[in-house]
Amino acid sequence: MSNVSISRKIPFNRPFLTGKELTYIQEAVNLGKISGDGFFTKKCHEFFQKKYGFNKALLTTSCTSALEMSAILAEIRVDDEVIMPSYTFPSTANAFVLRGAKIVFADSCDDSPNIDSDHIEELITEKTKAIVIVHYAGVACKMDQILQLASKYQLFLIEDAAHAIDSYYKGIPLGSLGHFGAFSFHETKNISSGEGGLLAINDEKFALRAEIIREKGTNRSAFFRGEVNKYGWVDMGSSFLPSDINAAFLYAQLESLDEIQRQRVAIWRQYYEGLKPLSDAGYFSLPVVPPYATNNAHLFYMICRSLEQRQLLIDFLKRNGILSVFHYLPLHSSEFYRHKHDGRNLPNCDRYSDCLLRLPLYCGLSGEEVEYIIQKIVEFYDAVDSFGSK
Repeated sequence: MSNVSISRKIPFNRPFLTGKELTYIQEAVNLGKISGDGFFTKKCHEFFQKKYGFNKALLTTSCTSALEMSAILAEIRVDDEVIMPSYTFPSTANAFVLRGAKIVFADSCDDSPNIDSDHIEELITEKTKAIVIVHYAGVACKMDQILQLASKYQLFLIEDAAHAIDSYYKGIPLGSLGHFGAFSFHETKNISSGEGGLLAINDEKFALRAEIIREKGTNRSAFFRGEVNKYGWVDMGSSFLPSDINAAFLYAQLESLDEIQRQRVAIWRQYYEGLKPLSDAGYFSLPVVPPYATNNAHLFYMICRSLEQRQLLIDFLKRNGILSVFHYLPLHSSEFYRHKHDGRNLPNCDRYSDCLLRLPLYCGLSGEEVEYIIQKIVEFYDAVDSFGSK
């Protein structure tokens, strides 16, 4: 291990700019239409539909909005049951809670924060309406098994693909396997518009209604295509479409997708190779990417041996100018939902919540900085005995 010294602080995330964002925003302004579904929104839709084969792609204000649209499209109603992982962000659940659904939380896998597909079937009842999965860190869930269950019980399958842009399952783009796929373009994601999202509609029969829901319950989109001579209120909906300014920013990022992904994967691999000796020695665990999945390098994490060890490592890295962070708190034991949860223990979810630590990963993070972070982690574990105490 080389003796690397870094003088400045290393944040957990830093937004990446391609250099064309302001140019395209100015172009959108010059075109005179900066509200939703303008020139750059259409270019983004075309990009996603062509590259990933989505039947229809609709930009939204956030991944949360895309999930809320999917809940409406799936006609989730009061007392319907929706199965999803507990180890996820509240937006995954809120979209369905807003429709009155009961959330049935599933545990994560032993070797991955993804939903444990081996135990989904036992959670299905006559009230189950949908299965919602999260491709954690952009690594695909076991989709063959999940697709078979959705088909067997005639359930909606919704992919929370917030982490999963440009990632695949057996060569098939994530977000295209379920009825709907919801993506995030938040500042922390691989591709960003500051705040933003996308709903992928993979079943043609939902495409027109999705447009209506997104446009405040009106058939305004059909009107602008000349398909109707006036538009009005025809369904429920809300204002889920973003400004064309957001789309202009996003399109600049999409044009650089391949280069962004190349840089992120290189950083991920440097972390993995540098930390693998410590992982092999049993100090912590590293991410697992199964043969059926690809790695889009959305985030790099390590699984510490205890909550105490993780906090000590966070503090040590912070003292050395490195910001590392934990991730989700379990939804099944949250202040909002713990009294509604059925009481089942979800030990893997709890373990990831206590022990998972995310390291800085963003375009522009230099190889020297990654080496410095690895070096500091090695120094920390040099001072940790086999029981994980200082």
